[in-house]
Amino acid sequence: MQFDPTLIPTTLDAVHIGLAALVVILLILQILLLSVAVIALMRRGRRAAEPVVAPVPAGPAPVPVREAPKPLEVVKPERPEPVVVKEATPDAALQLLGLLQKEARFIDFVQENVGAYSDAEIGAAARVVHEGCRKVLSRHFELEPVRKEQENSRVTLPKGFDASSVRPTGNIVGDPPFTGTLIHRGWRATAVRLPKIAEGHDVRIIAQAEVEL
Repeated sequence: MQFDPTLIPTTLDAVHIGLAALVVILLILQILLLSVAVIALMRRGRRAAEPVVAPVPAGPAPVPVREAPKPLEVVKPERPEPVVVKEATPDAALQLLGLLQKEARFIDFVQENVGAYSDAEIGAAARVVHEGCRKVLSRHFELEPVRKEQENSRVTLPKGFDASSVRPTGNIVGDPPFTGTLIHRGWRATAVRLPKIAEGHDVRIIAQAEVEL
């Protein structure tokens, strides 16, 4: 085969320039493809050479530490306030008993065995005692009813009523308010006027013994 140098074009036209550019582009693409293939082969070799490390099994999960339970607070029941007990002196009671004996022969009447007397005789003696006792009360005490309502009327005891002045009786069920019938109005002393005791006077002598000479 003989080469004819006269066939080489001496001038470049648009067709030859386009063919040359296409050849250059194809060469660049081939170089890029070869580079990508070489890089992929190198990465595979590195992965094969790396040792396979077995995953370390995880240990048991840590047990959460629970806080120690707080000690229960012991609530002590409130103690009711101590009731102050006043010691009553017998002087006033003995003095009143002496007044009742003086004005109404009260002790004589109570101490007498009335079984041997007729009702008429007892009634006559009771009238004397009644008048004398009434005189002592009106002279030395001022009294008023605890409840203002009429007896046998219907009344209501509210919650928190004064138990020292009203005493419910009968069938008591549940908590107040209570509604019932007023059986007795009660009594309250608003003033006391007992005579003064002279120094050295023995109040235990309610009534002196009488000796007729």
